[in-house]
Amino acid sequence: MTSPTDTGEAANPKRYHHGNLVEALIAATVEIIEERGAEHVSVREAAKRAGVSPGAPFRHFLSKSALLTAVAEQAMNRLTEAVADAQSKVGGADPIVAFEAIGQGYLEWAISNPTHFQIISSRTLIDFDASDSLRDQNEAVRRKMIDLLTQAQQQGRLAPDTDFDHLVLAARAFVYGLARMAIDGHFPEWHPSEPPSLAVRKALRLFISQMTNPETQSHERPEVASGDR
Repeated sequence: MTSPTDTGEAANPKRYHHGNLVEALIAATVEIIEERGAEHVSVREAAKRAGVSPGAPFRHFLSKSALLTAVAEQAMNRLTEAVADAQSKVGGADPIVAFEAIGQGYLEWAISNPTHFQIISSRTLIDFDASDSLRDQNEAVRRKMIDLLTQAQQQGRLAPDTDFDHLVLAARAFVYGLARMAIDGHFPEWHPSEPPSLAVRKALRLFISQMTNPETQSHERPEVASGDR
C-alpha cells in the first residue's frame, strides 16, 4: 500500500483521510464552484483545498474535465437515488403516476442541489461519453420511462400512435427547463404567486395530464404534498 508521504496526501487530516483522496477532491471542487464558479476550477486548486500536494490528484484526474466528470458521476448517483425514492413512494401499480414520479424526483433533487445539477447538465464541462456510469445510468432512466409509457399505452392511457422517443424527449426537456428556471431565479417574473417548489410540481402535473388520453384519466393520483401548499 502506498503511504501518504509517498504522494504528499497527508498535508491536511481534516480534508484527506485514509485513501479518500477522490472524495476529498470532489468535495473541494464543489466548494470552488459554489464560491467562484466552474470556470475557476483546476486540479491544482482542488488539491490545495483538499490539503494535498499539487501533484497528488493527477494520479486520479489528469485534467479539469476529468475532475468535473467525477463530480457529475457523484451527481448522477444521487439523482438516481432521488428518482428511485420518489418512485418507491408511489408504487408501481399506475405507470403514469410512476412516470410523473421520475420527473418529480428529478425536480426536487435539482432544486435542492443546484451545483451538482449545473455540472451534470453541462456537456461542455464534462466528458459524458467517457463515463460508463453516466451513460449507463442515464440510459437506465430513459429505458424506464419508455417501459412505463409502454405499460400506459397497453392500458389505453396513451394514443396508439404515441411516439415514445419524442415524448420522452419532451418530458425530459420540460423538467430540465423547469429546474433551470427555478435555479436561475426566473419564477418571480413568470409565476410569482407560488414558491418554485410548488409551481414546478403543478406544472409537471399539468404536462402529464395533457399527454394522457382524457377518457382514461379516472385513475387516482396522489395529491401535491400539503407541506408545499
